[in-house]
Amino acid sequence: MVSVDVDNRSGVEVDEAAAIALARRVLQSEGVEQGELGLAFVDREEMQALKRDHLGIDEATDVLSFPIDGRDELAPGLPRQLGDAILCPQVVGEAWRAPLVHGLLHLLGYDHGDEMEARERVLAA
Repeated sequence: MVSVDVDNRSGVEVDEAAAIALARRVLQSEGVEQGELGLAFVDREEMQALKRDHLGIDEATDVLSFPIDGRDELAPGLPRQLGDAILCPQVVGEAWRAPLVHGLLHLLGYDHGDEMEARERVLAA
């Protein structure tokens, strides 16, 4: 099973159980049965700082992904460290499912384009 560590520092109530369930479903559908995932919910200011510091763009966004292992081959016995998906509830509002799927696919090595968009349509439904 994928272990999901949730950190909600957004100041907004979030349906953490639903987010964890969606994350596990997406990862399982992509063939990831075991690993560790960080899922953080942050406020607009923190999201803007993260995007500025890591992408050089000074604006808030819906989701950022910080991959670690992705789908890399791992030595036997090493746990898969998927990385962190960070969402901003103040930007996404109630429509958080599609951005979460988008962020998770980035953790698995998908880049923007037709293949990623097709997977998003299937997984965010």
